[in-house]
Amino acid sequence: MQERDRARTTGDESTGSNAFLGKGTRVVGKISFEGPARIEGAVEGEITAQDTLTIGESAVVNAQITGSSVIVHGRITGDVNARKRLEIRAPGRLVGNISTPSLVIFEGVVFEGQCSMGSDARANDKDRRMAIVFPKDDREADVTTAPRAAGELGK
Repeated sequence: MQERDRARTTGDESTGSNAFLGKGTRVVGKISFEGPARIEGAVEGEITAQDTLTIGESAVVNAQITGSSVIVHGRITGDVNARKRLEIRAPGRLVGNISTPSLVIFEGVVFEGQCSMGSDARANDKDRRMAIVFPKDDREADVTTAPRAAGELGK
């Protein structure tokens, strides 16, 4: 029981993150994450994630990002390549080009750039590509249970 409580205080169990760059942290250079990671600080350079990467609300990222699944709540300037899925949630702001087979954009988000959901973005994904836009009332809902979808893009 004590070990479990200790894990919750560090955030490992409750957030599922193996790595955490907190608010006030500033990193310049290349960062590589093996497991789930969350960034709340400032990063400039290049980020590679083998698992889910979450960019928190307080994060300011000026980097090229490559990851399996990327969830954006903060500010990103740079291109994002998400091999499986990219979610941009309010109050997120992404200025740059994106490449992903599955894109979810919530209301209240700012996205400036181009989106590629073509064969290059789907190289390792057999699922159909899909873009979902959530109205403001549904943005807190789980993506898998959200009732409104913009529909499939291409088949």
